[in-house]
Amino acid sequence: MTTQYACHDQSRRDLVAAATDSHGQPFLNGIDFLEVSQADHQTLVVHFVHALPGQPGGVPAGPPLGPDNFRIVGGGRITDVRVQAVAATAGTVITLATNHAGDFATYTLRVVTSAAADDAPAGFDPRLVDVDFSFKIHCESNFDCAPRDRCPAPVFEAPRISYLARDYASFRQLLLDRLAVIMPDWRERSPADLGMVLVELLAYVGDHLSYYQDAVATEAYLSTARRRPSVRRHARLVDYFLHDGANARAWIVFETVADRGNAAAPAIKPSTQVLAVPGPGQPGDGTVVFETLHGIVRLTVARNAMSFYTWGDRRCCLPKGATRATLEGAQALLGLQTGDVLILEEVLGADSGRPEDADLTHRHAVRLAEDPVERTDPVTRTVVTDVVWHADDALPFPLCLNEFDDGAGGVKRAATARGNVALADHGTTISSTRRAEDLEPPSVKDGRPYRPLLKRPGLTHAAPYDHASALGQPAAAITAVDLRTVLPVVTLRGEGETWRPQRDLLSSDRFAPDFVVEMEEDGRGHLRFGDDILGRTPSTGTAFTATYRLGNGKAGNVGAEALTQLASPLDGVTVRNPMPAVGGIDPEPIRNVKLYAPQAFRTQERAVTEADYAAAAQRHPEVQRAAATRRWTGSWYTTFVTVDRRGGRLVDAAFAQTLLRFLDPFRMAGGDLEIDSPRFVALDVALTVCVAPHTFRALANQALLAAFGTRDLPDGSRGFFHPDNFTFGQPVYLSQVIARAMAVPGVQSVMSVDRFQRFGQDPHGEIGQGFLPIHRLEIARLDNDPSAQENGRLAFTLQGGL
Repeated sequence: MTTQYACHDQSRRDLVAAATDSHGQPFLNGIDFLEVSQADHQTLVVHFVHALPGQPGGVPAGPPLGPDNFRIVGGGRITDVRVQAVAATAGTVITLATNHAGDFATYTLRVVTSAAADDAPAGFDPRLVDVDFSFKIHCESNFDCAPRDRCPAPVFEAPRISYLARDYASFRQLLLDRLAVIMPDWRERSPADLGMVLVELLAYVGDHLSYYQDAVATEAYLSTARRRPSVRRHARLVDYFLHDGANARAWIVFETVADRGNAAAPAIKPSTQVLAVPGPGQPGDGTVVFETLHGIVRLTVARNAMSFYTWGDRRCCLPKGATRATLEGAQALLGLQTGDVLILEEVLGADSGRPEDADLTHRHAVRLAEDPVERTDPVTRTVVTDVVWHADDALPFPLCLNEFDDGAGGVKRAATARGNVALADHGTTISSTRRAEDLEPPSVKDGRPYRPLLKRPGLTHAAPYDHASALGQPAAAITAVDLRTVLPVVTLRGEGETWRPQRDLLSSDRFAPDFVVEMEEDGRGHLRFGDDILGRTPSTGTAFTATYRLGNGKAGNVGAEALTQLASPLDGVTVRNPMPAVGGIDPEPIRNVKLYAPQAFRTQERAVTEADYAAAAQRHPEVQRAAATRRWTGSWYTTFVTVDRRGGRLVDAAFAQTLLRFLDPFRMAGGDLEIDSPRFVALDVALTVCVAPHTFRALANQALLAAFGTRDLPDGSRGFFHPDNFTFGQPVYLSQVIARAMAVPGVQSVMSVDRFQRFGQDPHGEIGQGFLPIHRLEIARLDNDPSAQENGRLAFTLQGGL
């Protein structure tokens, strides 16, 4: 038997082939390789290095090899495989016939001296006298036909390491314990020793790596994430947007001592800075800066304070909900036009006529919805101007217009209208001149993503403002903040174009110069660019300059009369903000996101059923309640959305178009959508009421009519039949009507219910059943207007009293 080695080359075969005697003749032979016949899987074709004995030049010289010179060993189930005959011999090849084929196991063919001896014949190399083979070499198999024996790698004893070591101190002790095992003679512990320096350096690096591992694992889940960008990205996966706050907006009134400005040189330019400087003893270490969002072409003295014209009456008021007024002065002098904003302001006490008694909350901004109309008072020949503003800017309080003698033969008025108004928002614009002061790093490096840090904290986030479109919107809508539209106010200049911020890059193509600002908890922001799939990647070496604003959140919600200075003073021009700045919102806390984001996916963003359409319509701020009905209209299905508008306002064509645009993202393809008005049900109610003694029946009747009216009451409550008190399908309960009547001062009791039914119809037992039923698309209505009794009628029969 030969010594068994696991070798993977043919060096021995080459040595035997080259071995020669002193005459240059080969003297050793051996097996080169073996083939199994594909026809019967029994015939073996054995190739030798040199010619076989008995062949010309055979090695070694002697008789040819016979069946007894070959032995087959090995196998699995079939182990009695023998060589029966030598079928053919030619040169270096001999063909052997076996008694039968073997199985899939490995067999070994060995050249032996005789049937009785296992040693190699003379003249054969002891390393090349046997060869492993398989009878099934040509059969399809998933196993390797010649597995290789590899020398195993050395296995060393693993050091005993405590994987609980996670910080600097535990890593340092772990290293010292290990060194005590492998270097027992090293006992130096001086901090100046080079060994201790290396130990502490490795412990420091291990501490940082351990922290990084913990941080990565922590930021991988919404519930454990601590960094604001990580929470933002997790929340975005469920369609929840983490907002970073918004800046405040304020209406600024400019007063001038002389007319100034024209189209070529506007009196007030966009981005004019107005300041609120903290006074003595007030908190704050800096100045709050607002910048105007648009300019004012011309400032005029006539618009400093425009008097209301009351047609000779000295004690008047603009009622709550008013949308029009008359100003004293010619239109040519006032210069008002559609889109101008006026500030209606109470400047004197309604009763005393003294400035210190003025109600500071009676200040309101309105935007003119129509061009002013000039006319003349036929009695006094005074030229006046009628102004109309948007319904959404309706006066939220009654504005007193009383007139008082000024002591010099003239009059002073309790209220005035201010022109020369501009909208401003919180924030200071900074245009970078030295890039290192703004971005870190300022240019794109090669080999790593470019995520520069905007180093100054407090980046402004604001809703986009377009002055041309704002001229057609109510003043109230301009100061309202929709956090879904808020974006960071920063632009970059690089590669010859302007890069702009986006909420995300999901809608950016690969050429779009867009980026996303990811704010940190310290108020600074990282800028994230695209990957050339969603958004463009900046080219290597690109240097950016940034233009941005600083000022955000509730810090901008300054009070009235706080903005009183111009950063660049103008001779004869003063500024003030009659009303507080509004809309400043601090960034959303991370804890809120963890609380609300897991439920964000439950907010349905498409409408399938009738209930879905109704719920989507009720998201509109002007819709109190909605009901949807799906009908087949002859060619397709149409969903009719019936809307109960707040305040009982009509569902006119303009509002219907607005609501259609609002609902269009929810609408399913293949279906039509229509906006419908509700069916109002006029009521007919009559009660007999007993008035308490010592109470005038006329006063009790007046109080009852007010309590069951459709307006807001002086105490802040609503009349019983106010439009917002009833909606679709809501029945009117008789017990509630009686209870409301009994609550009126001076009413002792309700003696009887005379009528409680639909107007113009016979009663159907409503009094007996205790309520007046209202169908699904109907709304109860009782205006009690003598000129329009078809909208409901209310009558009281009073007994007793005075």
